[in-house]
Amino acid sequence: MSETLKLAVDDYMPLRDVVFKTLRQAILKGNLSPGERLVEIRLAKDLGVSRTPIREAIRMLELEGLVIMIPRRGAEVAGITGKSLRDVLEVRKALEELAIELACERMNEEDIRELDLAMDDFKKAVEKMDLIEIAKSDEHFHDVIFKSTDNDKLMLLVGNLREQMYRYRIEYIKDADKRALLVTEHEGILKALKERDVVMAKEQIRQHIDNQETTVAKNLKEK
Repeated sequence: MSETLKLAVDDYMPLRDVVFKTLRQAILKGNLSPGERLVEIRLAKDLGVSRTPIREAIRMLELEGLVIMIPRRGAEVAGITGKSLRDVLEVRKALEELAIELACERMNEEDIRELDLAMDDFKKAVEKMDLIEIAKSDEHFHDVIFKSTDNDKLMLLVGNLREQMYRYRIEYIKDADKRALLVTEHEGILKALKERDVVMAKEQIRQHIDNQETTVAKNLKEK
């Protein structure tokens, strides 16, 4: 463990959810590394809680695909493989292209204003260089596009894949050199949507996701 874990205290959340949030963020930020064992006794001691919320949080992380259970070893942080990256981003690309096409047809002025605000928030997060804040604002930018499609089934599919997409989003923005490129890509997507240019918007979103896959796959090979 590269950094001592600190409980993300929240008086309004059940302890299980607070522990889950703490461990989830530690995994996404890399403080808990792929392959690292999650020993209940040690985690309970580090976080100052009993083993019960630790056990419950680990089950929740397993459902998200961030933790795997190994026979006779217990829980450990799931690794990131080239295949899992490809599988998730292939599905994401298909969903994003559909969303872009529908958004070009259905976005109203309020949606455009919300996307402009999301773009501003993303730029501010990049300037602050806060990894988690960049990821959240990046996710929000795309969520505005999905919401503007007014397609509940599409939103449901995206929601089911959200956590796995988030992990690769985090891995991508760990590469500080790519953050300026992300801003440029978002600006290109926003411009194409405002102009209702379906062909350009779909090309922009494909390039956006292809760049993510290329960068993360390269970084995985170098580890």
